[in-house]
Amino acid sequence: MTITSILLAAALTADFSTETGKIRPELHSSGFGPTICSQTAQDLADVKSMGYAFARTHDWALINPNERVVDYFHIFPLMHLDAKDPKNYVFGPTDYLLKRTREEAGLDVFYRLGTSIEHSGKKIHFNALIPDDFEKVAEIFAGTVRHYNCGWANGHQWNIKYWEIWNEPEGIENMWCPKEGTEGLSKEQLAAKRAECRAQFVKFFVTVLKRLKGEFGDSIKVGGPALCGFNEVWLKDILDACKAAGIAPDFISWHGYRDDPMGFCDEGDKGRKLLDGYGFTKCEMIVNEWHYFGYQDYNWTDMQRCSDPKVKQRIWSGPRSHNGIHSACFTLATLANLQRSKLSQAYYYGCRHTGSWGFKNELQEKYKVFYALKLFGDLVKKYPVMCASTSEGPYTTLAVKSADGAKKALLVVDYGGPKEKGSISIEGVEPDAKAMVTVLDYTHNLERVPVALKDGKIEVEKFDGNSAAGLIEFE
Repeated sequence: MTITSILLAAALTADFSTETGKIRPELHSSGFGPTICSQTAQDLADVKSMGYAFARTHDWALINPNERVVDYFHIFPLMHLDAKDPKNYVFGPTDYLLKRTREEAGLDVFYRLGTSIEHSGKKIHFNALIPDDFEKVAEIFAGTVRHYNCGWANGHQWNIKYWEIWNEPEGIENMWCPKEGTEGLSKEQLAAKRAECRAQFVKFFVTVLKRLKGEFGDSIKVGGPALCGFNEVWLKDILDACKAAGIAPDFISWHGYRDDPMGFCDEGDKGRKLLDGYGFTKCEMIVNEWHYFGYQDYNWTDMQRCSDPKVKQRIWSGPRSHNGIHSACFTLATLANLQRSKLSQAYYYGCRHTGSWGFKNELQEKYKVFYALKLFGDLVKKYPVMCASTSEGPYTTLAVKSADGAKKALLVVDYGGPKEKGSISIEGVEPDAKAMVTVLDYTHNLERVPVALKDGKIEVEKFDGNSAAGLIEFE
């Protein structure tokens, strides 16, 4: 039987009689949440419909224009004042924003301590400067935790568990910036400056970690530093310093913008080996920014600055665009693979409500990635048990079933495979079971189509040469 636009060229298998683990909702989390202003009821409904577990607060000052939220210099705007005095803090806007996130969107909060990114160039910075006084900033961070978890400064008892120290400190031109900037430095001088900044950050990280764990202990988890990528040089420097100081981070974190949906599994294996080698066996690993990036089709400069209409068309339109069907299938394949990884949480950097890192364009038209995220959110909600299935080449599968085993589903993702017919062998399902497939491809957005199970197999065929995905549900 041919199903419009579902897969595949390889013979895959799924066995619902063999359980392999539990679905972990935390691996389907968001880099954004609700905003304070200019958000419709439909926006909020769309955010909820994607079924996220957590929302990470990084860059929220950028998506809430003219609002002083989250970043430490907004919460404590006058650095010469006493950081132990609650009168010197401004929590109101952030309180409101986090309340919306928790109560209206139903998301737990992962709080990034520090600053949003600052794209002001190599010479001048205002917000992302390396702090003058590490101990004072650590005290401000402690006041922030105390406000949200202990009721301090007319605060809350929200039990926010995860607190992250800074973001992408390798970025000495936009995140951890020396006051003198980097303009005019030679290659050798720039390398020396990077090493100097790294050493400063390592000291800062340990200072904050000790301060927060000293007051709040195991009631919170503290870690970071949200590296641009899995960078062992940085991680080893941080872990060496933690070991020397006699304190362990609760988690390490990094980012990834890529086109390989298995990459985070591989990095998780490396990270686990690294951490265990230090004796930090309980330290979690978190990827808290990830998104498809089509390096074969465009680069960062093209995306941010290119005005060539042909280049912009390639980036923002068509099946291989930044948020098109190829991106959507990468997203689904990555989400499936994350469930089998050693990571404990993962945050899709998107779902700002409009724009390049959002789920719709300025005309309010939803991107293909929205439908991918919604499909996976529905899967997480309905099917908490993982079962055995195989993946091969461009094809990724994830077999799942309900807690009582009565309902079963198989996610099948073709990420750039050829246009050929293939089959999926199914075990652990009644021979005469009826099935429906929810289709996501270049022309379909989660339409449900009947599919036949014959002799323990489902035969499927792609409609076109683009990426495609389907959630096959057995009734």
